Amino acid sequence: MIEVVNLTKRYGRHTAVDGVSFSVQKGEILGFLGPNGAGKTTTMRILTCYLPATEGTARVAGFDVFEQPLEVKRRIGYIPETPPLYPDMEVADFLSFCSKIKGIPGKDRRRKIDEAIEKTRLVDVRNKHIGKLSKGYRQRVGLAQAILANPDVLILDEPTAGLDPKQILETRELIKSLGGEHTIILSTHILPEVEVTCGRVVIINKGKVVAEDTPENLTQRLRGSGALRVEARGETGPLFDLLRTVPGVIGLRPKGDAGDGVVAFEVDAEAGRDLRPELARAVVGAGHDLVGLSRLGMSLEEIFLQITTTDSADGAAPEAPATAEAPATEAS
Repeated sequence: MIEVVNLTKRYGRHTAVDGVSFSVQKGEILGFLGPNGAGKTTTMRILTCYLPATEGTARVAGFDVFEQPLEVKRRIGYIPETPPLYPDMEVADFLSFCSKIKGIPGKDRRRKIDEAIEKTRLVDVRNKHIGKLSKGYRQRVGLAQAILANPDVLILDEPTAGLDPKQILETRELIKSLGGEHTIILSTHILPEVEVTCGRVVIINKGKVVAEDTPENLTQRLRGSGALRVEARGETGPLFDLLRTVPGVIGLRPKGDAGDGVVAFEVDAEAGRDLRPELARAVVGAGHDLVGLSRLGMSLEEIFLQITTTDSADGAAPEAPATAEAPATEAS
């Protein structure tokens, strides 16, 4: 549905977007994640034909954004960080105005407006002036105009910026409900937004793509799929000596008292080995109560910070480490 290849945008000597490539499949919600100034908004403006690129190609629904911008615009619903609204107009009148601009046939306008108002939960304010609405409702009006013509693609740039916690939750749920019916790119620097709404993440830093995967796969790549947490009831010393003898354990770290006589450990396993059965047998076989045994992952916040705060010597994007961080205590 969306194909971006080596997209580059320069302003004089400054490179805002540097060789960005990614794709988005039909019905997918993609999180376009990065710190402020990373190049997210510039990329979104290029995809929506508001800004020309210096180099590279981009296609939306099979149409080139540089060669066929009108066809691309017909298939995109776009919400910039601050939606351009007319505060003196009522919600329904504004959407009627937008439907004419979008070329929706007269016989379909009322139905399309009603559907957009229903989807964005604007029924109670459809006859109110936009200028008298809260910021959360104004964001919904912006989203309503974006989906009026039932576009193939929705591009949302910081859709929850400035909203209160309740409005943020409501807007996230609304965006999630639109997935499948629309292909969505959600540009944001707010990590929980990506975790709860997006199936895949592209992380951009200093104009370059530094990671692209599902949040789950990023966790495995950066933390190591063999990292485990073991919680058992007993003394730290004997349990440590027991766990370090399990074949395949290459690193072991005590993580302190978990309460009620339970102690916790982080275990690093050899690459490609799932040691959960062996660890469970060792703990239970030695007469200890096994309270917890689970894979360890990184939060999206940890992933984001690790990727965007580490610079390689030549300035290229940092690569994800192949193994977990070196353990504090090595097992023999």
